[in-house]
Amino acid sequence: MDFTAQPKPATALCGVVSADGKIAYPPGVKEITDKITTDEMIKRLKMIVKTFMDMDQDSEDEKQQYLPLALHLASEFFLRNPNKDVRLLVACCLADIFRIYAPEAPYTSHDKLKDIFLFITRQLKGLEDTKSPQFNRYFYLLEVKKNFNKYHIILCDCNEIFIQLFRTLFSVINNSHNKKVQMHMLDLMSSIIMEGDGVTQELLDSILINLIPAHKNLNKQSFDLAKVLLKRTVQTIEACIANFFNQVLVLGRSSVSDLSEHVFDLIQELFAIDPHLLLSVMPQLEFKLKSNDGEERLAVVRLLAKLFGSKDSDLATQNRPLWQCFLGRFNDIHVPVRLESVKFASHCLMNHPDLAKDLTEYLKVRSHDPEEAIRHDVIVTIITAAKRDLALVNDQLLGFVRERTLDKRWRVRKEAMMGLAQLYKKYCLHGEAGKEAAEKVSWIKDKLLHIYYQNSIDDKLLVEKIFAQYLVPHNLETEERMKCLYYLYASLDPNAVKALNEMWKCQNMLRSHVRELLDLHKQATSEANCSAMFGKLMTIAKNLPDPGKAQDFVKKFNQVLGDDEKLRSQLELLISPTCSCKQADVCVREIARKLANPKQPTNPFLEMVKFLLERIAPVHIDSEAISALVKLMNKSIEGTADDEEEGVSPDTAIRSGLELLKVLSFTHPTSFHSAETYESLLQCLRMEDDKVAEAAIQIFRNTGHKIETDLPQIRSTLIPILHQKAKRGTPHQAKQAVHCIHAIFTNKEVQLAQIFEPLSRSLNADVPEQLITPLVSLGHISMLAPDQFASPMKSVVANFIVKDLLMNDRSTGEKNGKLWSPDEEVSPEVLAKVNLSIKLLVRWLLGMKNNQSKSANSTLRLLSAMLVSEGDLTEQKRISKSDMSRLRLAAGSAIMKLAQEPCYHEIITPEQFQLCALVINDECYQVRQIFAQKLHKALVKLLLPLEYMAIFALCAKDPVKERRAHARQCLLKNISIRREYIKQNPMATEKLLSLLPEYVVPYMIHLLAHDPDFTRSQDVDQLRDIKECLWFMLEVLMTKNENNSHAFMKKMAENIKLTRDAQSPDESKTNEKLYTVCDVALCVINSKSAMCNADSPKDPVLPLKFFTQPEKDFCNDKSYISEETRVLLLTGKPKPAGVLGAVNKPLSATGRKPYVRSTGTETGSNVNINSELNPATGNRSREQSSEAAETGGSENEENPVRIISVTPVKNIDPVKNKEINSDQATQGNISSDRGKKRTVTAAGTENIQQKTDEKVDESGPPAPSKPRRGRRPKSESQGNATKNDDINKPVIKGRKRPAASQESPGGLEAGNAKAPKLQDVAKKAAPAERQIDLQR
Repeated sequence: MDFTAQPKPATALCGVVSADGKIAYPPGVKEITDKITTDEMIKRLKMIVKTFMDMDQDSEDEKQQYLPLALHLASEFFLRNPNKDVRLLVACCLADIFRIYAPEAPYTSHDKLKDIFLFITRQLKGLEDTKSPQFNRYFYLLEVKKNFNKYHIILCDCNEIFIQLFRTLFSVINNSHNKKVQMHMLDLMSSIIMEGDGVTQELLDSILINLIPAHKNLNKQSFDLAKVLLKRTVQTIEACIANFFNQVLVLGRSSVSDLSEHVFDLIQELFAIDPHLLLSVMPQLEFKLKSNDGEERLAVVRLLAKLFGSKDSDLATQNRPLWQCFLGRFNDIHVPVRLESVKFASHCLMNHPDLAKDLTEYLKVRSHDPEEAIRHDVIVTIITAAKRDLALVNDQLLGFVRERTLDKRWRVRKEAMMGLAQLYKKYCLHGEAGKEAAEKVSWIKDKLLHIYYQNSIDDKLLVEKIFAQYLVPHNLETEERMKCLYYLYASLDPNAVKALNEMWKCQNMLRSHVRELLDLHKQATSEANCSAMFGKLMTIAKNLPDPGKAQDFVKKFNQVLGDDEKLRSQLELLISPTCSCKQADVCVREIARKLANPKQPTNPFLEMVKFLLERIAPVHIDSEAISALVKLMNKSIEGTADDEEEGVSPDTAIRSGLELLKVLSFTHPTSFHSAETYESLLQCLRMEDDKVAEAAIQIFRNTGHKIETDLPQIRSTLIPILHQKAKRGTPHQAKQAVHCIHAIFTNKEVQLAQIFEPLSRSLNADVPEQLITPLVSLGHISMLAPDQFASPMKSVVANFIVKDLLMNDRSTGEKNGKLWSPDEEVSPEVLAKVNLSIKLLVRWLLGMKNNQSKSANSTLRLLSAMLVSEGDLTEQKRISKSDMSRLRLAAGSAIMKLAQEPCYHEIITPEQFQLCALVINDECYQVRQIFAQKLHKALVKLLLPLEYMAIFALCAKDPVKERRAHARQCLLKNISIRREYIKQNPMATEKLLSLLPEYVVPYMIHLLAHDPDFTRSQDVDQLRDIKECLWFMLEVLMTKNENNSHAFMKKMAENIKLTRDAQSPDESKTNEKLYTVCDVALCVINSKSAMCNADSPKDPVLPLKFFTQPEKDFCNDKSYISEETRVLLLTGKPKPAGVLGAVNKPLSATGRKPYVRSTGTETGSNVNINSELNPATGNRSREQSSEAAETGGSENEENPVRIISVTPVKNIDPVKNKEINSDQATQGNISSDRGKKRTVTAAGTENIQQKTDEKVDESGPPAPSKPRRGRRPKSESQGNATKNDDINKPVIKGRKRPAASQESPGGLEAGNAKAPKLQDVAKKAAPAERQIDLQR
């Protein structure tokens, strides 16, 4: 302090003096005046200090003697002395004076007392320097001051002194003070608080300011002192704190304190010190949580997140209302509030696992939050807690992360996938928390690999990265890495295995593309070379993230490869079949180093090249790895492996190991070439497990090209085993054995002949069980070596296959009424016919690849006859319904297989094509399903001609929603592949007639014109079915108007009307139906597209196989559908129809209430005028219109029967019920069923043969017989003869009509289900159903 007052004369220094006018000093102490030097003054003051220190309160004489001296020391001369040592000594004297004269102070003036106390307080600043020689005196001053703390009773209005004292003590305390000093300070301040009348706001501020983060960081000791002080005085100071926060939070009076802006920081610190300090404050926070100000709610949420989430906090249990109110902020309208709430959850889960149940439901809602950042943080929250301890998160929380792996945003998907991968590596791979934790997250590996099915290239690349870094870390030693892969593969589910196989396949294909690119670099520059190189670059770019940008980077990389020969050699080594994993790692680093640019920290080009290198680098599999895998499998065979410890049975490990090796034999065949590996595979061939032996043969087939020359011992052992498998093994083993012999031996003709001759001589149709393997072997031999075995096979086919097998039913099938049976229930005779005889015929023809002997014509006629006879070729009715279904499927598949060979495609007649197409509308669900899958598989590989894609249009009539959805996906995939192929292959423009998807329209029109259900060209119901089939295909084609394709399709339909049907060019009725379908197509195209009236880019070419050449001067401007019909088709006016009661596959859970469509208006919404230009709307409506068919019934015995009454009204009067007509059904009692013009009246499933088909219902006429889907259309004469019958005969698609009688026992008994209530309703509705049926 700066003292500016001048010293007064000595005579003026005295205050109160003795009677003789002199101040009594202790013995030996001379008078203190302003005339003496400072040192002398200090010397004398020290003696006085010692005197006062030795005095006690009982020395009355001394007290009276030194009273003048006491008054003298309180004079301004001493209080304002500029020397700090003088002031310190004076302060010590004054402190002792208060001690000695207590409880009455010698000073009566309040102002003087205030000055003295402020003076003493200021001297306490000297405590800051503990190394000062005077520190002991400062500490003595503190100690004495603590003992006379009751002076505040005297000076109750001197709050300024307390504030100054507190501030001084908080400012001087530091880490050099020992515990004793701190305790004296604490005792002094706590006594002031607890013994006073209250704590003023200024005094409270002097304490709380030390809790603010800024001050806390500056002086940790002052924070600790304030913390202990508050803990000690909690009972006294809590009311003052509550008043402060009430003023600021509730009343909004921020001016009451300078600390108002730090109110939330203070609450956090106070709660950490002692929650009891805030007992009255917490309800105020609940009030603030409901504030209308989003920023204010955000601040409170941040505060409470810290309070609830702190490790030792029990606030959530102690204050449930506040906790529930806080949880409500998870659903706050303000995004930052929701985000902050989600971030808090992580700490809460880690510190308070007991609150996980409360948080789960709120996190579930936030995991579907519209904000990407919130969904992302939900994942981070759960994963962070799970990485800390898996027990902190329940299965439901992990399920939220699982769901987000399919999020629409890449950032969220990536976070979820990476988080799960990290959990898998920690708990499954490293086993950090034991087997129980590993079991809890064992599903992660399957889920991550399932994501490889997604279309996004980013997802695929991330799965590959996760596999290489987390599932099977590539940086492990070879043995450890292969052990990890071995047991991972054995524990994956089937879909994950397929995904993993597909991943290796894609990587291998990309390696092939890069290899071909390098081969192009070795060739001379030419236009063809440049074109091929460009196409290859585009293909490679499609396998990288963001293909648009990747194209530029790939082109740049290609230029670098052309200029840098060393880089090319590194890349060639990387993709070489002999490249080891260690070499691959070195190559990747070397290429990246060459392409790196030190001046460019972020190099997108380098990142893209790294993506490419990571995909093609063989970081897991090499020769050493294959050897390690084989050793692991040998240990499993010997029983010395750790299979049980890894949670896999030895049999599963062996089988999965062989399957793994089989897959790797496709992608890394060179790595298998070692005697040790082949010896182990030979051991597998001798095992009893058929699957193991089959896989081993296939590995030999894929990798054994050098066995004959390099490993003669293996060859000599392998040949007899292959012969034995081809003759007496399982069908699959026989197939692989024949292909293996053909692939790896040079004298394959001799080897195959040694198999063919004994097998062909030993065929015996009377023992079908022994025919299966020989027929498989013979079929594949004839396909692989047609020149040698085509002629011998002809006699086998004619004399045995057709005559003895196909045309002869030796056994009687089981009449169980089912349309499909599991494979194990199929008789050997049918198996020989279906899987072997028909397939043998096809393989024989595919091997010959010519029709010189007209064998193909005969085979096609045989297959067509099988379809016409519904699978019962002999028509002796000895074969069961399920076996007939398999034969129909085999015949249709065989025609489709032959059509893949151009020489046979040419001779397939339109009638045979139509019979093949109708298989997709077969009455058996499994037939439709398998046939559609085979059709899609062939089309997507561009093996089948374009006309076969038209078959999918008939799927619009399928009663099962999932089958229609599958067909639509197949169409989308096929159309996309064909368009992409045309873009990537410039030469493809010459073959547009067979590649351009739009060219399917004429095939579709011709197919629908010959639909057996299309019998009357003016029948509105039949035309509605035709329109649905057309739109099913056109909707997908018209998604985009590429190159004015809408006008092109319209032009095709118009041009067809200028031709005749090449199938029956002179039949007017046939041509009329063709033109009618064209008009329906034109009607649909015009209603759905406003751009179809533009000029067509080119004149379409029509296939001459189906349409004649346009005649000159022939004009066909006639409209074959009336305006009224056109309006009906477009408006979707409902037609009366029954509701399909059951389908051949359960689609809903047990107990699900059947869904019945209400009105036909809904079913026709896809052609509603209001939605004409919105194909997507039409599609959704079409899917909705078919819900009635998907209600969970089933045709098979083991599936429950669902009965859907067309009049679900209870207690209907029987008389009124008979009067219900089709108009009333239109109003909602009866639903229309698009494309399925039939009424289900039997209480059974559609694919169950009714035992009372021929019985007449007592309450009505018998149900008319119906043609089965797959028969040839009746001739014109037959049509005229039965014209009247046709009027009342509904037409069926793919299914035999169930019996009309509701009382027939066949349905319920065969369906093995009981539904008494539904039966009652169905019986009541029976008269209405019959009447509707007859009206149709």
